[in-house]
Amino acid sequence: MVTAFFDLSARAKLRVTGADRIRFLNGQTTNDVRRAGAEATQESCVLNAKGHLDAHLFLFATPNDIWIDADQELRERLQARLERYVIADDVTIEDATDQFTLFQVLGEPKPKISGAKFCVCSRRLGIDGWDIWVESAGAEKTRSILAADYRAMDESEWEVLRIENGIPRWGRELTPEIIPPEANLAARAIDYEKGCYIGQEVISRMKMSGQTNKRLCGVVSLDDVPLLQPMKLAAHSPAEREVGWITSATRSERTGKQIALGYLKRGFNSPGTKLDAFSAENSAERIPVEVVPVPFL
Repeated sequence: MVTAFFDLSARAKLRVTGADRIRFLNGQTTNDVRRAGAEATQESCVLNAKGHLDAHLFLFATPNDIWIDADQELRERLQARLERYVIADDVTIEDATDQFTLFQVLGEPKPKISGAKFCVCSRRLGIDGWDIWVESAGAEKTRSILAADYRAMDESEWEVLRIENGIPRWGRELTPEIIPPEANLAARAIDYEKGCYIGQEVISRMKMSGQTNKRLCGVVSLDDVPLLQPMKLAAHSPAEREVGWITSATRSERTGKQIALGYLKRGFNSPGTKLDAFSAENSAERIPVEVVPVPFL
């Protein structure tokens, strides 16, 4: 079990209040906000009418508020996107990004941090973890407390662990061109029984068909040659047909392999499929890869 902590303070943070907050957000997100509580985060997505991603987020609910965090790139965009649909609703959406510091602690049991505003179970990397929200004024004190019991994890370590566990990230695997099931988010971030929300018809049709045009997969370099984002992926047959692209890549010391996440078209994303990776600048130099299940570990 990893026992470390990572600073997620740059992420956008929103506080949603008002008597209609649960009903309103339930009509905007893919998961069932009515089931959200203060014990664990709920992973969810905000979509446009075509089912494509407007945002990927985590939220939890306290008695009078719903707290949301999302990638820092979405700080202004997510608030504006939600407020666009507040018409006659008793809902207020407040930017709380600068008010709070957010740490993720990986491991068990629940950390005991004096002065924390919230300590919520959150599996951001597909493994047990805890989100700790602290008023920004107490950030350094909390960081020192955490450092006494946990190893501080830097950005590169977090990225390796994320890729090893097959977790998509906004700006890499998650973009406005992607529909959530394509990124393997169905089990974690979609409730198919909750009822209507923006983009719900597209998601329901995809579930009924059981098919996606593309799927987020893992690939491994067969010759241990480094893989890079944004390399393309091509099939051997039909000859050199482009069938996907790499979104994130790293060297995994725990698997002893060069690994990557990427999207592959239907018919080419089954584990065991052999492909070639290549860069747009040098399409003649091919790196043999194999499609593997995620997580890699």
